[in-house]
Amino acid sequence: MNMQPQRYLPAPHLRHFIDLVDWDRGRIRKLLKEAARLKKSHAKGKAKPVLKGRVLGLLFEKPSLRTRVSFQAGISQLGGEAVFLSQSDSGLGNRESLPDVARTLSQYVDAVVLRTFRHETVEEFARWSACPVINGLSDYYHPCQALGDLLTLVEVCGNDLEGRTLVFVGDGNNVARSLAIACGKIGMHFILSAPKGYGFDRQFVDLYREQFGADPVEDADPRHAVASADVIYTDVWASMGQEAETAERRRHFTPYQVNEELLGLAPPQARVMHCLPAHRGEEITDGVLDGPQSIAFEQAGNRMHAQKALLVWVMR
Repeated sequence: MNMQPQRYLPAPHLRHFIDLVDWDRGRIRKLLKEAARLKKSHAKGKAKPVLKGRVLGLLFEKPSLRTRVSFQAGISQLGGEAVFLSQSDSGLGNRESLPDVARTLSQYVDAVVLRTFRHETVEEFARWSACPVINGLSDYYHPCQALGDLLTLVEVCGNDLEGRTLVFVGDGNNVARSLAIACGKIGMHFILSAPKGYGFDRQFVDLYREQFGADPVEDADPRHAVASADVIYTDVWASMGQEAETAERRRHFTPYQVNEELLGLAPPQARVMHCLPAHRGEEITDGVLDGPQSIAFEQAGNRMHAQKALLVWVMR
């Protein structure tokens, strides 16, 4: 007779990082302060191996440049090491069931970073894991990106981000959701400017309302939306897994390109962010991405420093 395995109940002290929904302003500020300290120590050559002997597991269903290298380099700078597993290496949900992989892998490493197609995979893995689980990206949230973005904004705009306005021009995707939550937590205004049918889904709108007492602001006219922007943020129009929709999405999103004309409608101090990789000539032009108002590559670098603070938090 087949029997279901007994569900593992993780110890209450495990610090999973699945999204930013349960984080408050104080915890976010504390992590950003630690990230800034770690970045400064590294630049001075005074970094301490505070995670010496710790092992980080990286389990990726999707290819990656920034997420993989930033976590591998980050744990190395903290004195630990990383083990990388692709989908074919782990057999996640294919050669072995997800619970079996989680219960096995979490005995070998001190934390696991998951980069998955389905957000439910991260949640289910965390339910079975004996070590902390970090969402390195899912189809619904990208909280590590949001932390790196906030660190960048603190460096550029100062510690007090309250009252600043971030306008996300593009799809209401995983990056936009995490940014909307992050901005709400620290008191920034968030505006999504997306074509009809590509805004936030009803589930997220309901969650946002529960968190902040109002619906997220959406403005379908990007020219109007950026008029008060301190930050203009964009992302690719079709993410991994949406390749079949590329042509259709390009038709809808072409008026939402972040180009010199759109940037000229924003306040002169506005900065431009992009989570990368960029499809140059589609969602953003070379002149804007490489221009003086772009901080896209600073934010790419800050992914590592924000995640180092996150690794210290989950492992210690």
